Amino acid sequence: MSLNKTNKRMKLPVYTKSGEESGRSVELLDDIYAVEPNDHAIYLDVKQFLANNRQGTHKTKERAEIIGSTRKIKRQKGTGTARAGSIKSPIFRGGGRTFGPRVRDYSFKLNKKVKQLARKSALSYKAKDGAIMIVEDFNFEEPKTKNMVSLKESLKIDEKKVLFVLNEPNKNVYLSSRNLSGIKIITASELNTYDIMNASKLTFVESSVEAIEQNFGF
Repeated sequence: MSLNKTNKRMKLPVYTKSGEESGRSVELLDDIYAVEPNDHAIYLDVKQFLANNRQGTHKTKERAEIIGSTRKIKRQKGTGTARAGSIKSPIFRGGGRTFGPRVRDYSFKLNKKVKQLARKSALSYKAKDGAIMIVEDFNFEEPKTKNMVSLKESLKIDEKKVLFVLNEPNKNVYLSSRNLSGIKIITASELNTYDIMNASKLTFVESSVEAIEQNFGF
């Protein structure tokens, strides 16, 4: 990895599917891959991503929702025990639950500039750690898991979690990786802070670099 200070761009070599350097290189904008990371922005964006993916369908029945007799189960006084007015009371087995979970929406809004800063911060962390790799655009003639396994071995990607970023959806590539653990395929438009931080290695196809820059407004 080398840094071109004149143009303020980071240069990374482009690898072929066979794992060899193609002789070309791709320049990564410092405004995206070399910013001062903001940990709080990353925290907020990851928190929103996880919150927005929660179903929030948890529900337990409360006292008013239990079907049962409304008859007073015993007389008020003289029993030697605490008074009780309904079999649906939470203190009895089969009764309603007190302050149980209700269906709710966990999603919340986050400023667009904060999300953008979070993604830049996450990418800057990966670039600093040398965890970004560029591979030339590729395709598989048919969806086979062994195609992706072979590609991973050729690129010598031994990390537990690898994120492949494509320029556009590719059915064959997606299906070839679906049965493999530790590999996730997304497009440049789907790139998010959570997936970046969760991955041990980012592998960009050559054409996706420009697409990512366009998504950031460059």
